[in-house]
Amino acid sequence: MSDNKIPVYLIPGMAANTSIFEGIKLPEDQFTVHTLDWFLPDRGISLTDYAKKMCDKIEEPNPVLLGVSFGGILVQEMAKIIPTRKVIVVSSVKSKHELPKRMIFAKYTKVHKLLPTGLVNNLELLAKYAFGETVTKRLHLYEKYLSIRDKYYIDWSIDQIVNWNQELPVDSVEHIQGERDAIFPIANIKNCITVKNGTHTMIIHRAKWFNEHLPTIILK
Repeated sequence: MSDNKIPVYLIPGMAANTSIFEGIKLPEDQFTVHTLDWFLPDRGISLTDYAKKMCDKIEEPNPVLLGVSFGGILVQEMAKIIPTRKVIVVSSVKSKHELPKRMIFAKYTKVHKLLPTGLVNNLELLAKYAFGETVTKRLHLYEKYLSIRDKYYIDWSIDQIVNWNQELPVDSVEHIQGERDAIFPIANIKNCITVKNGTHTMIIHRAKWFNEHLPTIILK
């Protein structure tokens, strides 16, 4: 019966759309998979209030929430608002203590406010921010994945990440991190499932790994 299926909601990383999950296939007899796209934040909205609005889009009780990168931070905020079966963060952090030094430096110096985010239509630059890699070879792919080019949204997202104040991970969180993540280096991360040679974009490039392991991670 469909009532016994576990609802799984997937949220992409900053500036990315849900096409990053195209390769993710979970067994249809066990899971119903939904994707949630970013919406543009109201001026001055807090991350908590943004998370509340995103929770309004969830139609099934006790879901599994999976978020990538900034989406991983968002699903943890959502889990403080609604009951969840499990929270899975991918290529992300579980507390402010796992943020890299450069982001902590940005918090205190406000240097992130000087980033040239007005150049969000420069896809190469946006990919460097969002994915942590230089993408000249795969530019056409990233054009498809990185569709949210709104300057206020990018500024707001970067500000929320560097100022995220979570001291301790939320309950029932599972953390999947690539060994070669350039945005959130694994050296700072405690208690995670490590993906060998995984980069910040492994949800796209290592979909096979996720398809093999996610069902077990969700059910355990």
